[in-house]
Amino acid sequence: MDLKDKLVSSFMAFENMVDIDAPVHDVRSQAIKTFEDEGFPTKRDEAWKYTSLNSVLKHDYSVFPKKENALEYRDVKKYFIYDIDSYKIVFIDGKYSSHLSQTTHDGIDVCLMSAALSKPKYRILIENYFNKAATKDSLSSLNTAFSQEGAYIHIPKNKVVEKPIQILHFSTGNESALMLQPRNLIVVDENSHVQIIERHQSLTDNPVLTNSVTEIFANKRAIVDYYKIQNDKQSASLIDNTFVKQKRESHTSVHTFSFGGKMTRNNLNFYQEGERIDSTLNGVTIIGDKQHVDHNTLVHHIEPNCESHQDYKGVFADKSTGVFNGKVYVNKEAQKTNAFQSNNNILLSDQASINTKPQLEIFADDVKCSHGCTIGQLDESAMFYMRSRGIPEKEAKALLMFAFSNNVLNSVKIPELKQRLTKIIANKLGVNLGFDL
Repeated sequence: MDLKDKLVSSFMAFENMVDIDAPVHDVRSQAIKTFEDEGFPTKRDEAWKYTSLNSVLKHDYSVFPKKENALEYRDVKKYFIYDIDSYKIVFIDGKYSSHLSQTTHDGIDVCLMSAALSKPKYRILIENYFNKAATKDSLSSLNTAFSQEGAYIHIPKNKVVEKPIQILHFSTGNESALMLQPRNLIVVDENSHVQIIERHQSLTDNPVLTNSVTEIFANKRAIVDYYKIQNDKQSASLIDNTFVKQKRESHTSVHTFSFGGKMTRNNLNFYQEGERIDSTLNGVTIIGDKQHVDHNTLVHHIEPNCESHQDYKGVFADKSTGVFNGKVYVNKEAQKTNAFQSNNNILLSDQASINTKPQLEIFADDVKCSHGCTIGQLDESAMFYMRSRGIPEKEAKALLMFAFSNNVLNSVKIPELKQRLTKIIANKLGVNLGFDL
C-alpha cells in the first residue's frame, strides 16, 4: 500500500478519534476527497516542476504515533531561544507537551487547535477563520482532513503581546518513520501586535515527513512578525504551507531561514484585502550535500495603495539544489501598488544548481513593480582583497557569504533570535566569524 492509499484508508480511523459533531467535520470530509482525487503533486505539475517527492514518499510512515513520549527540557533546551522570556507551545511526535510548554490566559489565547476545534467557546472564531485562507490544493487539503493538533493563537484587539511566542515540534524517532501534520491558526485582531517563532526538529536520524499548514489573519492595523527556523537533520523533510490574509493598514512579515533538512518546500501566500497594507517576505537559504530547498511565494494585491517586499538569498554548495518561484499578482483595482521582488543566489560548486522564476502579473496601470534574480559565484576581486590582507580563504568566503545574507538578518526584530541565527550561519559556514555575541 502506498502512502496515498494508507492516508485515505486511515481517515476513517482518524474520525473515530475526533468529535464528528464538531463544526469542522464536513470540512475534513471534503478535504480528504480532494486529496483522494488529486494525490501527491508530481513534477508534471507546473508548480512542482523542479521538486520531486519520490524519495520522500517511499518510506512507510506511521500516520498516528503508537505512544506518547516524554522529553526533558535539558534534552531540547538548545532548540529554544532560551535567553528570552517567551510563551511556549511544544509538541512531541504530534502530541502536546504540557511539561515543556508555557502558555497564558493573560488577555490572549495561546492554546491547542484540538481545544479550539472542539470547545463551544471557540466555535465562532473557528467558523470565521478555520480553512478560510488555505487553498484547496492536495497537500493543504490533506492537512485539513487530519487537522487536530497544533497552535491556536488569538490576540484580541488593542493588545501588544510583550513576549514572543515559540511554537516547537519535536519528533523523537521512536517510530521508524513518522508523518506529522500540524495545523496552526493565528488570528490577530485590530491594533494588536505579536511576534512568533516556529521550528520543526527531529531528534534522531529516522525519516520524518511534516506537512504543515499555518493560517494567519492580520486584521485592521495589526502587526505580525513571524519567523521560521528550518535547521533539521537531513533525514527530515518539511512541506510548509503558510497563508496570510491582511486587512486595512496591517503589517505582516514572514522570515524563513532554511539551513537543514533533506527536502524543504515553503509555500507562502499573501492576500491583501484592504488599503495601505504592507507585506514582507524575506528568506535566507544556506545548504550543501544533496539538500533541496524550494520557495514558492505569492503576493496578491487586491486593493490600491499597498506595498510588498520580497528578498530571498541563497547559498548552495556541493550537490544541493534550490528553487525560487515567486509571483506578484496585481488586480486592476490595485492602483498605486509598490511591489518589489528580489532573488539572489551564490553557487559554491559546479554541481550545485538553482532554478529561479520571479513573476509579475499586473493588470493596473499606475504601479511601481520590479523583480529580478541573480545567480553567480563569489566576487573574485573581493576575495583577492581579503586574502591580500591576511584573511584565510575559508574565513574570507564565510565573511562574504555572511555579508551577502546580512540585510535579511538585519530585518529580524528580536535581538536574541538574530544572535542565534548568526551562530547557526557561522556553524553552517564552518567558521568562527569573531562576532561578539
